[in-house]
Amino acid sequence: MAGRTVRVQGFPAELPPDRAADKLTIHFLRSRNGGGDIANVRVLPGSLPCALITFEAPEVAQRILQVKNHVLAIGKTQYPLEVTPHASELSPNEVLRDVAAPAAPTQTLCLADSLRRETSLSPFILITLKSVLIHIQMKIFFF
Repeated sequence: MAGRTVRVQGFPAELPPDRAADKLTIHFLRSRNGGGDIANVRVLPGSLPCALITFEAPEVAQRILQVKNHVLAIGKTQYPLEVTPHASELSPNEVLRDVAAPAAPTQTLCLADSLRRETSLSPFILITLKSVLIHIQMKIFFF
């Protein structure tokens, strides 16, 4: 794995982003969790929040990914975390592979905006993706 960044999901959505970043930083700094020095923690809020954690060295990210069970303890509650590699650049095919048709136009736009925030796709590709998603949605609802 050449990357230094992992994607983390499973922490509570109601946790403020700055507090989530602090909790995740503490968890992934600990050597017993496979952790090490962290360069950056970016929390992407939402109904299913996720965090992008970039480590100083790719070896740390690799160790983190090899740990079977990451559990974040907040108070007396434990949250199992899902830790996966984060691809900094995705092709349009990778982005659309797992996309389900949105239920409403606002969800279509939110999905496209999320793609813009979380990938390095060019604005032209994102406009095309918005058009494709809206077209798919119209076919689903009107045919």
